[in-house]
Amino acid sequence: MFMPDFDVVGVGLNATDTLLLVSRFPAYAGKEPFEEEMLSPGGQVASAMVACATLGLRTKYIGTVGDDERGRIQMESLLTSGINLDHVQVRANTPNQTAYIVIDRSTGERTVFWRRPEELRLEPEEITDEMITCSSLLHIDGHDTPAVARAARIARANGIAVTVDVDTIYHGFDKVLPYVDYLITSSEFPSRYTGENDPFKALAMIQKEYGMQLAGMTLGAQGCLALVDGKFHYSPAYVVNCVDTTGAGDVFHGAFCYGVVKGLPLMEALDFSNAMAALNCTAIGARGGIATLDTVRALMSRAERRVQKDVAERAARG
Repeated sequence: MFMPDFDVVGVGLNATDTLLLVSRFPAYAGKEPFEEEMLSPGGQVASAMVACATLGLRTKYIGTVGDDERGRIQMESLLTSGINLDHVQVRANTPNQTAYIVIDRSTGERTVFWRRPEELRLEPEEITDEMITCSSLLHIDGHDTPAVARAARIARANGIAVTVDVDTIYHGFDKVLPYVDYLITSSEFPSRYTGENDPFKALAMIQKEYGMQLAGMTLGAQGCLALVDGKFHYSPAYVVNCVDTTGAGDVFHGAFCYGVVKGLPLMEALDFSNAMAALNCTAIGARGGIATLDTVRALMSRAERRVQKDVAERAARG
């Protein structure tokens, strides 16, 4: 029986963030002193891969980084996490993708300002079959759309499942969706993509058009919603002491990748992903609270859940 070298390979973004911690977010055009400043590695797919590696999966990351200090910080974080970086390209004389993230300490919510130099773009011809077929699962975002579309096509042609994290409408993303098995978006994406304001109907429209096994979305502090085989499933969020929501969605996706690789039942995979995301919110930074398997299981066994009643009731009606 063929055994791939990796459980999961990720193709997509990384970033090195500057975090500014404030006691409260100022009103528009206002001023507010910040209490602390720090550099912290993050990025959608890169952080998801760190979560996968922390959970014990054999993990590979494919992407580009700049050769500045922020790029070095990112590479060090990925290396120390035990992730294979054989196909990470360090682009010369290029700053790494960066984000300035203002964290409101009174709520844990964050506001993000980001920039990614065009020189960091990953091109489709830079993705080869061997980069993808070495794994049993592919995780992508939508930023370098032609490149991730190629990766997804290779995965589908070789029977490799594809998971996607997307929160923005990218030009040409409709070329990616036919190759997706598990789509979990931000809460805003389904309505923006379809023009249908009802999120239940929007998810159903996406699944009907593209035929993915699961079409779902995260709901922030309220958990997540997923549509499988014509039935909606709602997983409430876990209640924790939230200090920073940065990276919660990225870690959710890493945990969901773990659930797919390990063959967890759907509701267990969604609950597990919610628990991982919640724990990440208990520390500062996109990867500040990535938890071990034992810690996640402990939270799931004892924690209070935050239920969005209207979503739960509607999902229960099917």
